[in-house]
Amino acid sequence: MANISLLLMGCGGVGRQLLQHIVSCRTLHAKQGVRLRVVGVCDSKSMVAASDDVSTSELDDEFLKQICRVKSIGSSFLELAHLGKCKVFSGQDVAREVINIASILRKSLGLTLVDCSASSQTTAMLGQALNLDSCVVLANKKPLTSSLEDYDKLVSQPRRIRHESTVGAGLPVISTINRILSSGDPINRIMGSLSGTLGYVMSEVESGRPFSQVVNDAKQLGYTEPDPRDDLGGMDVARKALILARLLGHRIEMDSIKVESLYPAEMGPDVMPLEEFLVKGLPALDKDIEKRIKDASSRGNALRYVCLIETSKCEVGIKEVAKDSALGRSKGSDNVLEVYSRCYEQQPLVIQGAGAGNDTTAAGVLADIVDLQDLFRH
Repeated sequence: MANISLLLMGCGGVGRQLLQHIVSCRTLHAKQGVRLRVVGVCDSKSMVAASDDVSTSELDDEFLKQICRVKSIGSSFLELAHLGKCKVFSGQDVAREVINIASILRKSLGLTLVDCSASSQTTAMLGQALNLDSCVVLANKKPLTSSLEDYDKLVSQPRRIRHESTVGAGLPVISTINRILSSGDPINRIMGSLSGTLGYVMSEVESGRPFSQVVNDAKQLGYTEPDPRDDLGGMDVARKALILARLLGHRIEMDSIKVESLYPAEMGPDVMPLEEFLVKGLPALDKDIEKRIKDASSRGNALRYVCLIETSKCEVGIKEVAKDSALGRSKGSDNVLEVYSRCYEQQPLVIQGAGAGNDTTAAGVLADIVDLQDLFRH
């Protein structure tokens, strides 16, 4: 039996869904010879951990469900303290206790640190945990898109880090690229639509609907962040592009990537209030997008918001793609990735499917955790 001790950082939508998956998959994992034992859960302010020795105790399934209930209504872990099954840490004590748990479990079972947060503050802690022979599983993109120095430390022990869900949620993007590279087949070009929000927006405006209307509808449907400019600015796609580029061996920083924003600087969050942007800013962008779509269509092409990674460049923005290509045919919020290599020179390898959503992302994280099982068989 592989006993994998987990400490979860981030208890938002993905983190809670992961805990629910862990509980619901007990029977399946038992058949696979895997036991996942959650010894701690962190949110942005505090951590709840097993009350006794973490080598022998864990947070039981009923307690994990209680964590999900408490966090789903926006409450604090402090509300769990009275149950007597846990210890609650706050402030700077959280980081110290995480490393303490990693140190204790290093001597026995080992630890997997699972980062489902959206914080850049976890990077140093992840590096310390790796130095203590812990494993790391990431859904959080920010540690892998920080400085090259931090990146090199995180990936220096590839057997003990998994990050499939940082690009494409549950889609097998990272593992597929790694397999191609491991086979000695050099990848010379990647083009992908890696934002479900922007994929939806670009395919909808192609049908003739105004850009402003589509963005407002996407916001109402919950496809965008509360402020759609967080999606329209392209930084989420840029982070995914940087992860892929570094995977291919490109020694670049974030500021090396050319990123096209779908709104001008004078409409930025620091300049224009959200309501004004939605009511006045977006409609001012309609004509330009409409013209670009018509021009592309006259050439037999479609417009998509993509990342483009080639030997000498990495950029993110609107590109013309052939209407009969996988990217050109894509509709809705699916992610689509075209990978070109020596073996896939004329017809690219295409990875397509739902690339966002708490359920899909959490499933990808869980698969990464289970993939580490051979390191935990004692």
